Amino acid sequence: METGIKGHSTMTVTEDKVAASVGSGSMSVLSTPSMLALIESTAWHSVLPYLEEGQGTVGTKVELDHLAATPPGAEVECDTELIEVDRRKLTFTATVRCGETVIGTCRHERFIVDEARFLSKVGL
Repeated sequence: METGIKGHSTMTVTEDKVAASVGSGSMSVLSTPSMLALIESTAWHSVLPYLEEGQGTVGTKVELDHLAATPPGAEVECDTELIEVDRRKLTFTATVRCGETVIGTCRHERFIVDEARFLSKVGL
């Protein structure tokens, strides 16, 4: 796998994704955990075609800046880029926008794992 792989996804902010619904606050705005889930999903899906049979990735580190509140009904976009590959460790940058406004930036690490071996370690 090589650097430069990009991902893109969109999401509508729904009531199940706001802070008051996910337990991360009392307000009805996009929650940080929901933003993070969007970033992780976008990064994971971007490299999925490059993984070998039986491989997956797991998130291991996040440095996330949630910069602006976003109300229900808003459309948000996430763009990721694979910026570093160190054996099994993949490092991504991410930018989340609502229209022209950057509402989040992130540096995210994932590790490539053998799914069967990984799951056997946790008894599954």
